[in-house]
Amino acid sequence: MELLVSPSSVEEARYALAADIIDVKKPSEGSLGANFPWVIRAIKDMTDKPVSAAIGDYAYLPGGASLSAYGAACAGADYIKVGLNFNGAEKAGELIGAVVQAVKWQFPEKNVVIAAYADYERMNTISPMEMAPLAAEAGADVAMIDTGIKDGKGLFDFMDISALGEFTDTNGSMNIKTALAGSLKFDDIAPLKEIGPEIIGVRGMVCGGDRSDRVREDLVEKAIAMVR
Repeated sequence: MELLVSPSSVEEARYALAADIIDVKKPSEGSLGANFPWVIRAIKDMTDKPVSAAIGDYAYLPGGASLSAYGAACAGADYIKVGLNFNGAEKAGELIGAVVQAVKWQFPEKNVVIAAYADYERMNTISPMEMAPLAAEAGADVAMIDTGIKDGKGLFDFMDISALGEFTDTNGSMNIKTALAGSLKFDDIAPLKEIGPEIIGVRGMVCGGDRSDRVREDLVEKAIAMVR
């Protein structure tokens, strides 16, 4: 299991370098808010670790999402991550396919991450269970669950160990990796290790509990030690 930590700036990224994957996002613009391409490039230049970039919690805008995905790949991201902030399998399949094609067209070695939300019912968006087969069919590399509304409720408030284990196991049967995130706490690491996703994503945990605070190097090191 790898630890993905999400700094919001080049300066903050310096405190996240112990993580396995450095994830570039802009928390003020949403759960998977997109940062600037020059920030992605600057963080890529400061580490040998894989760099992930969120491109947004996208409405049904396959053209916009595909162009954003291509831009993130060109800026240096090794993982390009998009959230599906809408409902409908047909629409989701179209947007996922467009994002995968945009990245793999010139960067076949890069990883496409498709995210749905654990709190999909209150957001009226596609469920993770419905999203994952679409991601696998389109050739994405990772199916992810996050929380879309950041109000203190976390992943385990919406999905239990059994449901998350089923999601992870089903993804494995489709040859797609699993990433789990969503206001995770240190106490969640043990059950996450039991579930066994390839990646867990954190921000608030390593900011001292408030995702709007700065990433703390000591908490990143604590999290990576617990994951190990």
